[in-house]
Amino acid sequence: MRVFDFDNTIYDGESIMDVFLYFLKKDFKTIVRYAPKFIRDFIRYKFDKITVDEAMASYGEAFKEYCQKYENIYSEFELFWNINEKKVKKFYFDIQDEEDIVVSGCPYCLLKIICDRIGIKHYIGSDIDPIKGEINSICYKEHKLDVFHLVYGDVIIDDFYTDSMADKPMMDISKNVFMVKGDKITQIKKDGVTI
Repeated sequence: MRVFDFDNTIYDGESIMDVFLYFLKKDFKTIVRYAPKFIRDFIRYKFDKITVDEAMASYGEAFKEYCQKYENIYSEFELFWNINEKKVKKFYFDIQDEEDIVVSGCPYCLLKIICDRIGIKHYIGSDIDPIKGEINSICYKEHKLDVFHLVYGDVIIDDFYTDSMADKPMMDISKNVFMVKGDKITQIKKDGVTI
């Protein structure tokens, strides 16, 4: 079993930040009102200054309000990927296998579109409903492991690819771990032993 993180691993960047920038260009007057809070809380969340639940509460109301502006938000997500699909890293296409699994904090509704486009059949993302504007759960850190276990059971991962030590819970259940920085891949765990 081979498992990949998505943002900054397969995808060159943070997809949720890129979506924010996409909508900022499209609807500057509305989005700019949310920008300071979104950016501040995104950084605080990434650096463990706020919890997953605090992040969801922080974004929830603004997300709900904004999503309700669109009759078909999914068509906007398709347009977003038309622009950003090129940011999928070449190294991944070179090693891609039909059994690969992606487990990501990226919202499932976004992840599904890009994974379907590039031929990834198995993926798990954050549970976010853009129609209702509800953030139900974030697939990040220990929550990523919990969601992975719900779907795949108590298994050992053969190879795990990530860009961040935030994925340590996933690393702990992996025989081999590969750290991805840009297109450079460095093995940091081999046969259960940290290198």
